[in-house]
Amino acid sequence: MITGKLGASQILCSRMGLGCMGMSEFYGPHNDNESLKTLDRALELGITLWDTADAYGPYTNEELIGRSMKGRRDKIVLATKFGFVRSLDSPLWRGMSGKPEYVRKACEDSLRRLQTDTIDLYYLHRVDPETPIEDTVGAMADLLKEGKIRAIGLSEVSTATLKRAQAIHPISALQTEYSLWSRDPEDELISLCADLNIAFVAYSPLGRGFLTGEIKSMDDLASDDWRRNAPRFMGENFDKNLVLADKVKLLAGKKGCSPSQLSLAWVLHKGPHIFPIPGTKRVKYLEDNARAADISLTPAEIQEIDKIFPKAVVAGTRYAEGGMKIING
Repeated sequence: MITGKLGASQILCSRMGLGCMGMSEFYGPHNDNESLKTLDRALELGITLWDTADAYGPYTNEELIGRSMKGRRDKIVLATKFGFVRSLDSPLWRGMSGKPEYVRKACEDSLRRLQTDTIDLYYLHRVDPETPIEDTVGAMADLLKEGKIRAIGLSEVSTATLKRAQAIHPISALQTEYSLWSRDPEDELISLCADLNIAFVAYSPLGRGFLTGEIKSMDDLASDDWRRNAPRFMGENFDKNLVLADKVKLLAGKKGCSPSQLSLAWVLHKGPHIFPIPGTKRVKYLEDNARAADISLTPAEIQEIDKIFPKAVVAGTRYAEGGMKIING
């Protein structure tokens, strides 16, 4: 497995990470035993960057990761996030907080659930519009000085916000959605991260599973799957996007790999500071994804992929209206 450093943090981890959200919520039924086997296999394959958040579950995903890390914490680069406010009493309600006092409480709660003394990479999940980013990052910097975290990350922020945050304390990683069907970061964010020596962590690099070629109709999604309400999976948008996914599948066939492998290899080839974190809860998909790290793409092949899947060709927004509103544009 290829490796890289998370920005200026000196934290070395696999360039291919593992998104753990779906092991606990959002993508249909979950099975902890199956997820634990997937986490075991990830380490065997050299996938050391594990990504979770307190909001996933809520809380249960961090607890699952904590169980899995017992006896091998030193082998894992642990990333978690805070900022979405959920509770067991009202798990569907979401607010946001980046207030300094909340930053500390959220971190201490995550450390307890994860059964560890230190979080390697601690992200602000979404920017709190009521709290200046300087205040939030300042509080995160205090946690770093105390040894509770090793590096600071931000998620879904604009270039302007990233620059303001960087002026307070070096940011080690920026996480946002990036894939063949979500290419907005190519406008400025990816190059800015390279200029500032910040790792760009690409979540949903397989288009929330759409680019795998496994989803042919809405019947392929569980009744409680979050994607049933995602604009790109609905109505005419689904049909239009399926045509694009089929083209990726054809190209992958020519290359002798799976659509997932081709899509992930494309992301990896977009820059040495880019770390895709495809999510899965099953060993067979994890193993398929991992092989993408061994695939080489020529400039001509990348150009061919870009041609069949050009920027802004995807039908529908990334999130429904409410989700789009809380992205720091």
